[in-house]
Amino acid sequence: MSATAVDRRIRSLRSPKAHVDPYSAHGFLLEDERRPDGKTERALTVFLAGAECPFTCSFCDLWRFTIDGSTPPGALTGQLDTVLQAIAGTVPDRLKLYNASNFFDQRAVPPEDLMGIAAHAESFAAVTVESHANTIGLRTLAFARQIPGRLEVAVGLETIHPVAAAQLNKRLDIARFDWAARFLSDNGVDLRVFVLLGAPYVPTEESIAWTVRTVEHAVECGASAVSIIPVRGGNGEMERLEALGEFTPPALSELEEALDSSLQFTSAVVTADLWDVDRLLACEHCRSARIERLRRLNVSGRAEQRIACTMCGAG
Repeated sequence: MSATAVDRRIRSLRSPKAHVDPYSAHGFLLEDERRPDGKTERALTVFLAGAECPFTCSFCDLWRFTIDGSTPPGALTGQLDTVLQAIAGTVPDRLKLYNASNFFDQRAVPPEDLMGIAAHAESFAAVTVESHANTIGLRTLAFARQIPGRLEVAVGLETIHPVAAAQLNKRLDIARFDWAARFLSDNGVDLRVFVLLGAPYVPTEESIAWTVRTVEHAVECGASAVSIIPVRGGNGEMERLEALGEFTPPALSELEEALDSSLQFTSAVVTADLWDVDRLLACEHCRSARIERLRRLNVSGRAEQRIACTMCGAG
């Protein structure tokens, strides 16, 4: 994919990328996840190191965890093998492979690695990978056939706000997302969706409403899980847009309201992404209690009364 003037501007504002070893995973997590049927499963999330995503979305900060150039053949299977050895004796239900890029982009995941990854996944009942909607297709179905468990693909919808969606430099329109969702459903592949809170170009006073509308669209397209992700600054482009009045960093209270309003969509598991949640603007007297409430909601899916605070008036 050739770089555009917008791509070059976004990249020019980034800080220098730290060295990333393509033969060493960034880390892994073992955590419980709720599924639409009400059951809780144990998930192993592996953060793989590999090639950078070519789409250069304006809000993205995942490029920091990628290498320059293509992922070397064998690197991903080696990373996964090391992680599985580290958790030997533990048998999670789901394997989630997040490579800060697109699993079905051959630069990010070499074709010769797919069979090895599938072999490592043979003991899992389900496998989740991440992909831009534009890279979903025949390679997706081929991988789904290689693994014994059920495949789930995590796709960034981000926002259905018409102005913002066109300005994110994601090269994705709603029709293409809808096509990808139908393609996955028609072929027995589950869909997980990422939705932004605080997307640039969405008016601040409309941010929560558009986030909830986007969650609803994802659910209507058959998503089994939806994660609400607060937009983070720090990539240079977000700071430029903030200075122009086109981006306002979301607050913890907005994440709470967005999740509370989205729990109505009971056919999918809707959760708040709590990565770097401590960076969100919040009252220091009730921050911890409010974050813990979000953690509980993520697992239970049951509405809870908001945390009352005499210092900030929340509640």
